[in-house]
Amino acid sequence: MTETTLDPEDRKIITLARSVRARNAVPEGAAVRDETGRTYAAGTVALDSLRLSALRTAVAMAVASGAKSLEAAAVVSEAGAVSEEDRAAVRDLGGPATPVLLAGPDGALRATVTAG
Repeated sequence: MTETTLDPEDRKIITLARSVRARNAVPEGAAVRDETGRTYAAGTVALDSLRLSALRTAVAMAVASGAKSLEAAAVVSEAGAVSEEDRAAVRDLGGPATPVLLAGPDGALRATVTAG
């Protein structure tokens, strides 16, 4: 999937993830879309007693809000890949075929992988 063929709903979660990252000045921003189309956006959590990536935080927010599944996830980061731990969190709620979009800080799509 290229930038020009990106679904508008997928573009939306990338934009939400990018906004959280910028607003909170955190290393990563993420957003997920549940089975009803609701979105949940989060940034990296880095407390002395709790450390969560932005994507795991967004998945946790979806679960805490009653989501039963995920349609898609996005992370905005300098990282070159989505970590296995992040993909596992998406997989736990959305299943192995759930797409995970990785975008750079500029919002440009770098890769699409499955939670697999």
